[in-house]
Amino acid sequence: MATTELPLLIEPQDLAAFLAENPQPDTPICIVDLSSEQSYQSGHIPGAVHLPAQALICGYPPAAGKLPGDEQLNRVFSHLGLTPDTHFIVYDDEGGGWAGRFIWTLDVIGHQQYSYVNGGILAWRGEGLPVETQENLAQPTDVNVQIHEQPIAEIPYILGELGNQGFVIWDARSPEEYRGEKILAQKGGHIPGAINCEWTSLMDPDNHFRVLTDAEERLGILGIRKGQSIVTHCQSHHRSGFTYLVGKILGFSIKGYHGSWSEWGNHPDTPVEEASL
Repeated sequence: MATTELPLLIEPQDLAAFLAENPQPDTPICIVDLSSEQSYQSGHIPGAVHLPAQALICGYPPAAGKLPGDEQLNRVFSHLGLTPDTHFIVYDDEGGGWAGRFIWTLDVIGHQQYSYVNGGILAWRGEGLPVETQENLAQPTDVNVQIHEQPIAEIPYILGELGNQGFVIWDARSPEEYRGEKILAQKGGHIPGAINCEWTSLMDPDNHFRVLTDAEERLGILGIRKGQSIVTHCQSHHRSGFTYLVGKILGFSIKGYHGSWSEWGNHPDTPVEEASL
């Protein structure tokens, strides 16, 4: 298998076989570990470079999960050795939240070569595949990112689409947050018309938190389907990193609302519903 043939969703065993068969791949690869520092140090996929998840967010309240500025993004991707040909292989230790956020960030900078290790390090270890504990570093590169707006949803776009047929808000938060029973901003509830599908409900806990094979069917029952224009969010676009990733895997037309509820719920002019599920 050539690097260009690596699928978006790759199983641990398939990745292990690819790495064994391609010690010097035809195009550069960068394996990115978005797990906790403790997890990385205790054992990671051989060759993986650790990236702290906080590097992917701006960190400024009230919407600390928003996209960082160009300077921070340039530092991140210089650290990872980004080139136009780099194929990123991404995973984390939580079933795909931060890995999905990373893939959304790659889409934002217009870089389309990437794969997600299904189930991340939990599945890799669960399959008994080899790990290493040494720290790996990529060869830094000069990077000048360009922001592509297509994967990004902002408040004006959402407000302009609310009520339009074929437009769907996918709320990845807990049902308690969605209903307004658990309030983590000035306002509780959800964006009017939003459909709640909590992020972990699409992970298979009996199979090392891989993406559920019937995810598309489950989403279709709720009203989230291929052919719609979908925006996904959570509180900080971390949990919805996973739902964005699932949407990509299923071939959905999907955007990530990086301001998420921390922005919407603290904005004085955004409409809110508190209806039950």
